[in-house]
Parts: sequence; C-alpha cells; structure tokens
Amino acid sequence: MRRWLRWFLQGLICLLLLALTAWSVLAVHFRLALDSPWLQLAMVLVGLSGVAACTGVCWSRRRRVLLGGGLLVLSVTGLWWQTVQPSNQRDWMDEVAHTLTGEVRGDELLLHNVRNFHWRSETDYDIRWETRRHDLRQLQSADLTVTTWGMPAIAHIMVSFGFADGRFLAFSVETRKQRGEVYDELAGFFKEYELSVLGADERDVIRLRTNVRHEQVSLYRLALSPQQQRALLLEYVATANALARTPRFYHALTANCTTVVFAMARQILGDLPADYRILLTGYLPGYVQEIGGLMPGYTLSELSRRGAINDRALAADRSTDFSRLIRVGVPGWEPLTSSPH
Repeated sequence: MRRWLRWFLQGLICLLLLALTAWSVLAVHFRLALDSPWLQLAMVLVGLSGVAACTGVCWSRRRRVLLGGGLLVLSVTGLWWQTVQPSNQRDWMDEVAHTLTGEVRGDELLLHNVRNFHWRSETDYDIRWETRRHDLRQLQSADLTVTTWGMPAIAHIMVSFGFADGRFLAFSVETRKQRGEVYDELAGFFKEYELSVLGADERDVIRLRTNVRHEQVSLYRLALSPQQQRALLLEYVATANALARTPRFYHALTANCTTVVFAMARQILGDLPADYRILLTGYLPGYVQEIGGLMPGYTLSELSRRGAINDRALAADRSTDFSRLIRVGVPGWEPLTSSPH
C-alpha cells in the first residue's frame, strides 16, 4: 500500500513539474529578449531542466543532482519572470497610441484622448484623438455590445453610454499592442500585451467592427438605474486613470475585456455570482439577462435578433446619426412594434 502511495505522489509531482516546465518554456519563448539561436537554446535548456527534475523524482538514483539542478533552472526562470514589468512607454500602434484619462468636476466629466478614427480599412484611417466634455446629469443609457468573429463562444465586449444631447461614448478594454505586433491568443497568457481602456466614438469603435472587419455585432440595452449607469461610467474612468498611472499586463483569462468589466460591475451591484459565461464571453448576454441586466419581457433570442446591428450599421456608414440609426428596433430604444415575449 505504501509503495502505491509513493508511486502516486511521485507521479503527481512529476505531472506538476512537467506543467511548470511547459509554462516556463512558453514564457521564455514569448518574453525573453534573445535572437535566434540563443532563444531556442534557452528554451531547450529550460525544457531539459524540467525533464531532469521529473526524472529525479520518479526514477533516477541520482535524484538529488537531477532534481536539484532542474529546480534551480526553473527557479531562476521564475525569478526572471518577476522582472518582466508592464510599461506605458513603448512604440504603440496608432489605435492605442494614447491612454484615456478623465476628470470629474461636479457633474462635468472631462475626458482626454477619446479616439475618433475614420476607418477606410484596417490599415487606412484618419487619426483623431479628442478631448470631450459630458454633463453627467444628461446621462440616459448604457448598452452592452457583443462582437463575434468565428467561434460563437468567443466575443469582444464593449459598453456604451448615451447622453441627452445625442452623443454616445463607448468603452472597450483591449490589448495595447506595439507597432507591428499581431494578437496571438496563446501570447495573451504570457505578459505579451499591456491592458488598455479605450474611450471612443461609436462611429469609430463599433463601425470598425461592423463595416470594416465585418464581424457580427449585437447591441443590448442594459436595465440599469441612472445611479448605476453613472457609477459604471465613473468606474471605467477610474480604471483608465489607474492604468495611465500604473500600467498592467493584459491576461487572456484574468484581465480581459470581460473580467475587468465584471470586476467593475461587482463594485456597483454587489457580489455578482461567478459563471463560466464570464470566460466564454459569447454567451455573456444570457448571464446578464439571468441577473436582471437586460430589458425585461423578452426572450434572449428575441433580444439577440433585434439587437443584431450589422445591416443597420452598413446602411448608416458615414452618417453623423450613426449611433441612433443602429439602435432602430433594439428593445428599450424604439416603441414596441409587437407584444413582448
């Protein structure tokens, strides 16, 4: 019995070491600043060290040498990893070149570096960064925008705020990529990108996705009280200000477009239940509906069907009334044309 227990524990430790080794090799691959072939040699060294440590645990008579040497290399890798720090000072791509900041003066919100690009294609655009003022007493609405581009479970989440003067302000939590950098899903786990809170005009950030990238975009009116709308808006501003002061890495699992917003929502609405749909963001509208966050009286399928804005966005294209036109027929925005479900 003791022999089986020893084998079980050895096997468990070996599996943990192999998992740590795989993580360490990927960390070196994505973040160690070495040219070929030195980078590949460093990856091989880390990989062999992990295998040696595992061998020392499970089989070898030279257990102390193999286990000690392997753990030493893995420990050095871990210490190096702690030195990889985020920064706001890099050669950023144009669309994330500036960081959003905001000031609240009574009921006035003053925002710096609001993006308002005009996109002809993903590589052809007019650059505009603006300073905007909003009267918080005119805040009237909050909307959830969900964008998918292939797999229905994976989506990008944005929140827009509407004001009585007809203007809309959209917030998007995004990766802050350096010039020439392309998003890699796996790299998003390994400190490859900084985290960014983007404030933008909807004719920029929504039109980019519907009319230029041709992603599938759905818009849902959020059932928030005026106090909750204001609190959520100011949480976005506070988060943007914090990132401008102290940069933070994006993480594909723990610090992304949904988990950051979920943390803000918890500050406002209390202890919201954890749910797998916070990670599988394409299904997030179902979660929001279950906690009472979408327009009541409709099935989720009806809200999704009427909230699909691509055709309306293509028709509105360059209209200065873009934000209103994409909302035609969205429950909560237009007079009901049929009985709610």
